[in-house]
Amino acid sequence: MEKKKVAQYIAQERLLKAGGKVIVALSGGADSVALLLLLTELGYACEAAHCNFHLRGEESERDEQFVRRLCEERHVALHVVHFDTTQHATNRHISIEMAARELRYQWFETLRQELGAEAVAVAHHADDSVETFLLNLMRGTGINGLRGIRPRNGHIVRPLLCLTRDDLLHYLDRQGQSYVTDSTNLQDEYTRNKIRLNLLPLMQEINPSVRRSILRTAAHLDEAATLYNIGIAEARERVLCPEGICIAALLKEAEPQALLHEILHPLGFNEAQTDDIFRSLDGQAGKAFESEGWLVVKDRDLLLMQDKQTMNRPPRLEMTEVELTPDFIIPRDRLTACFDTSKLHHTLTLRLWQTGDTFVPFGMKGRKKVSDYLTDRKFSLLQKQRQWVLCCGEDIAWLVGERTDNRFRVDKHTRKVTIVRMIKE
Repeated sequence: MEKKKVAQYIAQERLLKAGGKVIVALSGGADSVALLLLLTELGYACEAAHCNFHLRGEESERDEQFVRRLCEERHVALHVVHFDTTQHATNRHISIEMAARELRYQWFETLRQELGAEAVAVAHHADDSVETFLLNLMRGTGINGLRGIRPRNGHIVRPLLCLTRDDLLHYLDRQGQSYVTDSTNLQDEYTRNKIRLNLLPLMQEINPSVRRSILRTAAHLDEAATLYNIGIAEARERVLCPEGICIAALLKEAEPQALLHEILHPLGFNEAQTDDIFRSLDGQAGKAFESEGWLVVKDRDLLLMQDKQTMNRPPRLEMTEVELTPDFIIPRDRLTACFDTSKLHHTLTLRLWQTGDTFVPFGMKGRKKVSDYLTDRKFSLLQKQRQWVLCCGEDIAWLVGERTDNRFRVDKHTRKVTIVRMIKE
């Protein structure tokens, strides 16, 4: 029965190709052992992957030895990796659980590519999906967080979501197959365990079929989320521009605050931050908000968005020197600057512009503040922050990508020309 249900589920969700190579995440627990046996029975070419996180002392070693014996008995190739999970959590400033998850899935993908496997199968089942639903509900989430566990996430597949924990235990019992039990699953120190051991039994007293009810609700929300996400994608197209979010367009949407959350949440902004950003929309320009990887700045008409990794990355410049000949044509595009080589008395250096900087714009005689020039050009706050200048000693020779300084121009006395080109990434 379980074998048939899993086969139908794999076909329905298009999780695996018949007979394809699959890496099975094998912890040694009942669910992962059942996954290995079922996929092997269904004719998939399975190889097992076991992570030893060294978090449970002798139990961690026991699990590894059990997995080794099982794979040897079943003639399944086994790949084992050892992690210093505690150190990784410390280095990344994250929880042990998050560290283990990062390490596990990074290794799974590396192994999948090395082996040329179609997918990595993990043993989440229907009860896990119920627990995830309740966990997200209690933490607070949007509609996408209440869809339950997804059957596929990239190359990660979950063929057992059609079965419950009891289904898997009955299957292993009929097979006469042993497994190991993680003692931490029997403790209610972790929130998920409290849901499994305390909350769900209480809910079952009220409604004996509560697990099925939750799964049905998650399925309905999954369908609703599909429509919701289509609407969000269309709304994103209406409000996004190259620099960020058009505030006027955002405020015309039916639920602008929800749309703002959907745009910024994937960039690392939490709900409290997106609420603050939304409240800033009718305030003065200049207020900045940061997530780990992104910067959002309230400008006059825009919410400017900038990836912090690229924000202060200097432009790539290519420099050549040529003799000035009668057929030489000075390039007029903003990505190229030409200077009289004889006027460059110092080494050219690159830096971000600073308050108080001045230059003599090409074609003019008097000095102009860089800040005034950028304002006249209607640069946004982020564009101003990202403006680089090429300097000859203390003097600005070029507002990179904008305008050269008249003092270094090519004229009738020029013999050699220094050409500087900005290379677009």
